Amino acid sequence: MLFDVDRGELADTFGEHRLATLPATAFPPLAAGTEGARLLRAVGVPTGTLSLRAPDEESGRLSLLRDVVDGAAFEGVSADAGGWPVIGWLLNAHLALDPGSGTVYALDPDEETVRELHTDVSSLVRVTARFQWLLDKFTFGDDADEEAAFERLEREVDRVRRETGDVDPLPFQDDETVWSVVGEEIAMGQRFKGDSPGARSLYG
Repeated sequence: MLFDVDRGELADTFGEHRLATLPATAFPPLAAGTEGARLLRAVGVPTGTLSLRAPDEESGRLSLLRDVVDGAAFEGVSADAGGWPVIGWLLNAHLALDPGSGTVYALDPDEETVRELHTDVSSLVRVTARFQWLLDKFTFGDDADEEAAFERLEREVDRVRRETGDVDPLPFQDDETVWSVVGEEIAMGQRFKGDSPGARSLYG
């Protein structure tokens, strides 16, 4: 694992009810015993920005990439990409796990593009948790200096980019990755929803 991710720490931060997991039985046999599947089963990810894919009600299995994305999108990736399990959805992309390498890929069905998004699932959990914490906990404060508050928010987003990139360059390798877009939206105050301190500060 690139990052040390711990369910207890995530539960302390977000609460057990906010952690989504996938059962081992949801993965195809070649993926079920991988480290990525173990993390998604035992640790999970906080709900909100990232959505884990629900297994099929009848089979109990995750959809495979070939079931949800046209084959034209597979160009430039492994020949067995169609058999990768689709583990989630982020922004406008399906997230698929390559059982062989442990890499998480993002596939945009509209653009028919596929990109490496995370070197392993621990990186996915880490970035999701860091951004979700910002969305849940960041406050713009009670002062009148909104510009200073947005500068502080931008520094926090940049810290996530920098500290992630020092270990795994894939999530923020350029401005076009889905995480780069999500980070930019957070920095602009566009993703604060519900009863979070940030939402109350922005929208009253």
